Amino acid sequence: MYDWANSAVPTVIITFVFAAYFTKGVAPDEVTGTALWGQAIGWSALFVAIISPIAGAITDHTGPRKPWLFFCTVAGALAVGALWTVTPDEHMMIWGLVLVAATNAAFETGMVFYNAMLPRLVPDSHIGRVSGWGWATGYAGGIVCLALVLVLFVQTETPLFGLDKEQAEHLRVTGPFVAVWLAIFSIPLFLFSPDKPSTGVSTAEAVRRGFRELFDTFRRARAHATVFRYLIARMIYTDGLNTLFTFGGIYAAGTFGMEFADLIIFGIGINVTAGLGAFCFAWLDDRWGPIRVIFVSLGALIVLSTAILLVEDIVHFWIIGLALGVFIGPVQSASRSLMAHLAPAELRTEMFGLYALSGKATAFLGPMLVGALTAAFDSQRVGMAGILVFLIVGSLLLRGVRYQPK
Repeated sequence: MYDWANSAVPTVIITFVFAAYFTKGVAPDEVTGTALWGQAIGWSALFVAIISPIAGAITDHTGPRKPWLFFCTVAGALAVGALWTVTPDEHMMIWGLVLVAATNAAFETGMVFYNAMLPRLVPDSHIGRVSGWGWATGYAGGIVCLALVLVLFVQTETPLFGLDKEQAEHLRVTGPFVAVWLAIFSIPLFLFSPDKPSTGVSTAEAVRRGFRELFDTFRRARAHATVFRYLIARMIYTDGLNTLFTFGGIYAAGTFGMEFADLIIFGIGINVTAGLGAFCFAWLDDRWGPIRVIFVSLGALIVLSTAILLVEDIVHFWIIGLALGVFIGPVQSASRSLMAHLAPAELRTEMFGLYALSGKATAFLGPMLVGALTAAFDSQRVGMAGILVFLIVGSLLLRGVRYQPK
């Protein structure tokens, strides 16, 4: 249910509705709005990359993860709810960017503590299944929330509650709507999910131990060589996946002339296939092991990404694009379950903090490479081919990761 709850944030706010409203209705022009939006998300990602390993290391010494997750959830709900105040006025740009950055930072940091709870909730034999089912449920929650927003507020002539379209209230309401969605559907986790017991260590002592433990982990990197190799491999192939998400819509619009409405439908379609992929591959994760699921999925993504760069007509683009989604979900869910298997029990939250760092530390490289190649060859197709480099190199590095299921 927590996956269902929090997936509304990236789907409705960060990717689709509010992002489009900010770039078109608040910023002076779409180019400026897109650039500023990207900077806000980028700075919040940098914050998460820095704070996550530290917070994770501290939490391993205090014990419970739910209080930290509760704080991040409340902070995220308050920040996203306040987006209602971002009126269609250039003077609201900075305020809107601050709120979006705070929302994204709370969402991403909360995932560190949430992911670290996984190994305590289920037997090792079911980690892959629960991770996959959770990821699939998250895709479903994001789609349902987005559909409700579109039907109740965005695409109707008479928005619910009589909202004024002239003041963009039908778009601004997505903030409070997502805040309520997040608050309501996260309740089951906080009420019913078990948590790690308290160690009795004071917060000040936990901070001291946490910093020392984190530095020791880096200093003794050889002792955790498998984990660090995996994190480097994941960092690289995740850069490819994130860049694919970032530029997929731009490529579809620029190369195939897709309109905004079509892009939303296409985005919903990819979320559906990704959710189905995560759900169906969940059994294989436990049966084959997460590394094999990641290998198979990355291999399929490399083949399909190459094909989508070669096709010329929109029909084949749709078919291959939706097929891509089937393998995106399993890569994400199996990556989480592999981290759960690899992380030492006493360092679990710290390791998931490093896991979050590996997903953010070099997030700028993919977009930079795509942009440079596109400019150098004056071709979106050549630019997007840069994504293949990340997927291939990440796959090769993953070959050296070995682990014995517990």
